[in-house]
Amino acid sequence: MNTKDIQSRIYQNKVSKGFNTTNIEKEFCLIHGELAELYDAYRKKLPTVGEEMADVAIYLLGMAEILNIDLGAEIVRKMEINEHRKYENSNGVNIRISE
Repeated sequence: MNTKDIQSRIYQNKVSKGFNTTNIEKEFCLIHGELAELYDAYRKKLPTVGEEMADVAIYLLGMAEILNIDLGAEIVRKMEINEHRKYENSNGVNIRISE
């Protein structure tokens, strides 16, 4: 299953269950809550870290579908940009020096 198919399946589940599909601001708030749950599970070394991480990804992919963005294609595009960037380490911090 490709990313676009996953996005569509997530969106269809949101529609069929009556979840929000129109208020993007609300989705940002909800994904923030899911990210906080992931951090909490990680911090407490809970066995639910993977499930919480999946929740974050599901919200992000759902938002991408609502906004008609092919997130898989955007990730590949951004990875290519990142792979060509040059960095210099300055006092333990990587600083971008070129694209």
